[in-house]
Order: sequence, then structure tokens, then C-alpha cells
Amino acid sequence: MRSPAAGVAFLIALLVVVIVGYSSIFTVSQTEQVLVVRLGEPVRVVTEPGLNFKAPFVDTVISIDKRILDLENPAQEVIASDQKRLVVDAFARYRIKNALRFYQSIGSIQAANIQLTTLLNAALRRVLGEVTFITVVRDEREALMQRIREQLDREADGYGIQVVDVRIRRADLPEQNSQAVYQRMQTERQREAAEFRAQGGQKAQEIRSKADREATVIIAEANSTAEQTRGAGDAERNRLFAEAYGRDPEFFAFYRSMSAYETGLRSNDTRFLLRPDSEFFRFFANSAGHPPAAAAAPAAPKQ
Repeated sequence: MRSPAAGVAFLIALLVVVIVGYSSIFTVSQTEQVLVVRLGEPVRVVTEPGLNFKAPFVDTVISIDKRILDLENPAQEVIASDQKRLVVDAFARYRIKNALRFYQSIGSIQAANIQLTTLLNAALRRVLGEVTFITVVRDEREALMQRIREQLDREADGYGIQVVDVRIRRADLPEQNSQAVYQRMQTERQREAAEFRAQGGQKAQEIRSKADREATVIIAEANSTAEQTRGAGDAERNRLFAEAYGRDPEFFAFYRSMSAYETGLRSNDTRFLLRPDSEFFRFFANSAGHPPAAAAAPAAPKQ
């Protein structure tokens, strides 16, 4: 039969084995890399996820994130090459590519953010200070961000950090200068608009003048052609009238009288007085146009 002391010693030994075993293993997740430090000195870096072993009570495990991290930079005031002051709001993304160098040079993510913020501000001032305001705001913004990223990446390499991207959210004038600049830009645009309107009005006037001139020429040519055609028609009509008169003067006189009746006796307010036996009405009494025979004289009274 076992003594109670032996049971207690077994339990103590089992507890020691469990503690030593638990202190000898550690796990690495997919989002981190682990630095094993032995008595303050790094001994190895574990980047693959899974179960790993270390010396119990001697080795210390330091986890370092290997995902892409964000660096939020507060807005900074930068002076461009044309002496315009800019308020630049930028941010960066980075990852730790060398855990050992990172641990030895900086040691923590918080310290890395502080150091990278200083480096990012310096790169912003160097790059943006070499170009004009318009270049930053409109012309070469993408190229400038690439240059800033390259400079920041070279400086951050000594800390075991790789800069993945740098972006400028906003680059604008300070609030106290914006209103004056906007007013000047508005005045310039209004001047350009007035100039364009004046040029358009001048062009429209030229087009209208040309159109009026062409219309006058066309109308004059049309009137000339019409007069020529009308003259030719009148000449042909006169020729036909003369020919008709030569063939049958009586019919021609009858035709002329009918035309005169049609023209002179229209239903309007015109009134005129003529003798019934006038030449104008000679075809009314006789279709041949002869005047009526004079009435017979009355017989003389008998003596």
C-alpha cells in the first residue's frame, strides 16, 4: 500500500512536468511572426504558422504582426516651390519584413508609428517643396505620391519595415487663403467666359452678315431672273396678241372687251357712270359689237 507522501510527490512531479511542458511550446498564428529571445538576446525568428518549441523559463516569445498596417498622419503644412502654403493630409501603409531588425531598432508598433510619422512628414516636405501648387493639386499627384513612398521606404528599411503605399487624401490651401484664391479663380473664369461670349457674338455677327449678303444676292438674282422671264412672257403674249389681231381683229376686240369687263366690273366698292351707248358697252347690246340702229324718225303730222 502506497504512503500518502508518495502520492503527493507524484502529483507535484506531474504538475512540474505540465508546467515545464506548457512553458516549452508556443503557437504562431497566420497573422503574426514570432521572435524567440533568450535572456534578452534574440535567437531565432519563426514566420510559419503552427506549433513550436522553446527552452522553458529561459526563452521569451515576442509576437510581431506581419499584416499590412496603417499609419495615420495628422495634417501638415507644407510650402510649395511657388511659396504657396499647403495643408496636406496623407497616410501610409507598411508591414514588418524583418522582425529581428525591427525588434533591435524600434521594438514596438507604437514606436514604429511615431518614427514613421516623422519620416513621412520629412518626405512630404522634401518632395512637395520641389514642385508648384498646381503640380501637387492637379498635374502630377500620382507621381509625387510614388516618389514619397520610395523615399520613405528607403529610410524605413533600416528599421526592418517595408512601406507598401503612401496616399495624399487632401492637398489644399489653408482656410484663410482659400476664399481669396477662390475669388480670384472665379474672377478669372468670369473674364474668360466674357471673352468667349464676345468672340461668339462677333462670330455670330459675321455669320449673320454673310447670310444677309448671300440672301440679298440670291434675291437680286431671283428678281433679275423673274424680270427676264416676265419680259419674255410679255413679249410672247404681245406677239400672240398681234398675231391674233392680224388673223381676226373682231375676235381680238371681243376678247379685249371681255377682259376689260372682268377687270372693271369686279364685286367691290368701285362705282363709275358711263353712257349706255358708249364704246365700253358695245358688246352688251350686240355680240358682234355693232352699235344699235337709230330709232326711226316719227312721221310728220298731216296737213
